[in-house]
Amino acid sequence: MEMMQMSEQEPPDIGAQVQAHRERLGLSIRGLAELCGLSPNTISLIERGATSPNVSTLHQLAKALRVPITSFFEDHRTEEQVVHSRPGERAFSGSTQVLLESLGSRLEDQCLEAFVVTLKPGAHSGPEAIVHCGHELVYCLEGITEYVIEEQVYQLTKGESLLFSARLPHSWRNPDSAERSVFLLAFECSGAGQPAEAHLPQT
Repeated sequence: MEMMQMSEQEPPDIGAQVQAHRERLGLSIRGLAELCGLSPNTISLIERGATSPNVSTLHQLAKALRVPITSFFEDHRTEEQVVHSRPGERAFSGSTQVLLESLGSRLEDQCLEAFVVTLKPGAHSGPEAIVHCGHELVYCLEGITEYVIEEQVYQLTKGESLLFSARLPHSWRNPDSAERSVFLLAFECSGAGQPAEAHLPQT
């Protein structure tokens, strides 16, 4: 699955970041595979840049490596007390079905992650429900987006929002015939470090 890059800057080298985090923890590829539930071959392909992971996969890696998902596609400059994010300078990750645009990172002691998530027609989060630490706020920017939280279906239209505990199994899909987008704000629980790791479709 190809990465999509919408800004003028170079695409992030996600594989190199995964490898750096793995080596920082002293993990072998096989050791990381056992922690995150991916095959050693998949991790090797990601690190070599031979395949681009979706964010469901990044969720598994981030949880095992104990880092936020944005650490895979940010430039790792010094943390700041104020982060001013401009169009054309933001980090993007995603697939042909979904685009995840980070609205800011590198904040000192950051405990939330904010994204604009653009969903292609029929895009969905995959067969497995999403569960992570913290809380989640979803605001529908346009069209219709469907969220399922503990088997309860919520049809969000423009201007509607959901606030819920991210420990509840949840999933989403775009049931519309047109591209739609939502604002996603995820708050981590104390010491978690990875609040918004699983919001693109699984392969």
